[in-house]
Amino acid sequence: MAILVTGGAGYIGSVVVRDLIRDGHSPVVLDNLVYGHRESLPDGVPFFEGNVGDPELIGRIAAEHDIEACMHFSAYAYVGESVEQPQRYFHNNVIETLRLLDALIVNNIKKFVFSSTCATFGEPQYTPIDERHPQNPTNPYGWTKFMIERVLESYDKAYDLKFVALRYFNACGATDDCGEDHDPETHLIPLVLFAAQGRIPHVSIFGDDYPTPDGTAIRDYIHVSDLSNAHLLALDHLNSDKPSECINLGNGNGYSVMEVIEAARKVTGLPIEAKMAPRRAGDPSKLIGDASKAKSVLGWQPRIPELERIIESAWKWHKNNPSGYSN
Repeated sequence: MAILVTGGAGYIGSVVVRDLIRDGHSPVVLDNLVYGHRESLPDGVPFFEGNVGDPELIGRIAAEHDIEACMHFSAYAYVGESVEQPQRYFHNNVIETLRLLDALIVNNIKKFVFSSTCATFGEPQYTPIDERHPQNPTNPYGWTKFMIERVLESYDKAYDLKFVALRYFNACGATDDCGEDHDPETHLIPLVLFAAQGRIPHVSIFGDDYPTPDGTAIRDYIHVSDLSNAHLLALDHLNSDKPSECINLGNGNGYSVMEVIEAARKVTGLPIEAKMAPRRAGDPSKLIGDASKAKSVLGWQPRIPELERIIESAWKWHKNNPSGYSN
């Protein structure tokens, strides 16, 4: 089965591409390489450099490769930047995705796996967060994903575009071949490991006055390979002619920023300096996911739920790739 993977040269997309190949599918990658890395892809994978909102390009890819489904990872995902530059986020994450969806419909591609986010929920009213939790994003990034989820519901009813929207909590960790290489890097685990490597002098803790046990924000960390597995299960779900779904992906366990830093110190055996900094705009205090629906609907189960194992996988990749994919 030929699958269009938009943003397939990115952190999560590149892992999914490899898993699709192992599962017997034929991924075709479309990425503008603004944040992706061509080097993250295995040899032989068809690659197109361009924008997802280019209908002529989508049509050409669909015709040349007989595309049957699309997995969409191509989005800007920096919460703080979305607050400072909302226009950039609404244009890329909403307008470009709308153009992609329209092009898929024109080319009779009616199966869509969407990379969504727990940021659609905003400040939680309760945890763990299940799919019934009200959605009220606190930042433009979350709103862009929320808007596309509503678009998908409408397109399902009007055009029979079947979808699974997977709401990630915090993606992290690495495989032997793929790891996090962002510029700028804003995710906690790689930043903590950068401090361990001496690439940065210290890791910043953005806020120590949250209503949590140690005052630092709590997040649900999920290994990138577990996220990838959920995408393949979502594809199987759509191929079985089952209904569209919005599904949370999390481990159900939350760790504070300080707990992550302490775990990284234990894994690396190195001192990691941490300094307090002001809160970032739009950051909720606590995000923990309830993945019961993912388990019951998709048959999904996290295989690497332990924080130290997640950090160990990332530490191994960063040691092997001290300059990222530019090695």
